[in-house]
Amino acid sequence: MASSDSTPAVPISAPLAPKKENNTPVGSKIAELNESRAELLSRIQGLKLDLQNWRSKLDTQVQIYRDELTDLKKTLNVEVDQLRTEFQELRNTLHQQHEDVTASLRNLGLQDVSEGVKDGEEQPKVEAKDEEMQTPAIKENGKQMEN
Repeated sequence: MASSDSTPAVPISAPLAPKKENNTPVGSKIAELNESRAELLSRIQGLKLDLQNWRSKLDTQVQIYRDELTDLKKTLNVEVDQLRTEFQELRNTLHQQHEDVTASLRNLGLQDVSEGVKDGEEQPKVEAKDEEMQTPAIKENGKQMEN
């Protein structure tokens, strides 16, 4: 059994020698990996900073656009209100003018064409009155009367 104890010790010491030879390359690999890791972390930090700057600029631009849209909306609402007011004034003016014309026609003995028109009855009456005004008065015997 003693010989069996010594046999395993020899193979264990044999692999230790190659590990020592590879320690230098492993150390350099670890150093390279650490350097690479540091570069990657630096790049990540730079990208995070760029992203924060980009978000900040984007937020600023969005706020500017929102403010502009709010101003445009207010301006548009004011203009729409002005147009509504102007159209209401025009409507009132037209209504008043319509009432004035109707009253004037009634004062002249004529009726408003829009109120009295029934299948064209009103138009001939107006023409008949015009003809009476233009036709001189005629005596019973057919001669013109002198004014």
